[in-house]
Amino acid sequence: MLAAAYLAGQVFFHVLKGKIHRRNTVEQMAIVGPESLLIVLLTASFVGMVFTIQVARELVSFGTANMVGGMLAITLTRELGPVLTAVVVAGRVGSAFAAEIGTMKVTEQIDALYMLKTDPVDYLVIPRVIACAVMMPILTLLCLIAAILGGLMVAVNMYDIPQSIYISSVHTFLTLWDLCSGLIKSM
Repeated sequence: MLAAAYLAGQVFFHVLKGKIHRRNTVEQMAIVGPESLLIVLLTASFVGMVFTIQVARELVSFGTANMVGGMLAITLTRELGPVLTAVVVAGRVGSAFAAEIGTMKVTEQIDALYMLKTDPVDYLVIPRVIACAVMMPILTLLCLIAAILGGLMVAVNMYDIPQSIYISSVHTFLTLWDLCSGLIKSM
């Protein structure tokens, strides 16, 4: 626990100093973002579909089917979207980062960085942290869009909720503050 706090302090200090390896950061952004996009979109669309199936059934029975889109949008934007994206990216990217750095440690590449007077935190950790901080809000936004579209598909095809009512519900319920807070949470 103390080592993690120390590493977080080092990362914060290096970022404030502006010591960023741009090429490494862009490479890591490609790993975190585009390479994770498909799994995030698939997972989000299925979560949106399942959520809509569960919620729409109850709301239709109460005669409030016009609230399905808004409830999905609020739930996903405030809480579920950032968490869902983080879990998917942590599982995919976090394990890849850990395996890569673990292999570098075993093969003494990290010791070689010290010998070359290169700080491993500066060269290996900072680009990965920045890549995650930049790409997670983008992935979360795309996750929200995919989930809302997945929910729309289910609402229209299974529950005969008109598309215009679903979209109007999303616009009515969802605020800019909800969207901004969800994207900030994703970082």
